[in-house]
Amino acid sequence: MCLAVPGKVVEWCDRASPFISALVEFGGIQRKVNMACLTDAALGDYVLVHAGIAISRIDPEEAAKIWATLEEIDLAELQTEPLQANDSYLK
Repeated sequence: MCLAVPGKVVEWCDRASPFISALVEFGGIQRKVNMACLTDAALGDYVLVHAGIAISRIDPEEAAKIWATLEEIDLAELQTEPLQANDSYLK
């Protein structure tokens, strides 16, 4: 299964091919992302990033929904009890 994560383009690093890249912010964390597929993206645009490559634009409302779902999943995982060595399905 593949997962693309939404992020906000905050700064262009390099506009020259083949190293077109920008800083993209993901929940307060910034990463350099390959922008070769979205060379016309603007600062402030939200993009879906998979494996370090921005693959499409996304509207801010949809990005917020995805982040909310990811946070729910994380909280659900934190609330589950850790596996115990004596659990029957581990034998």
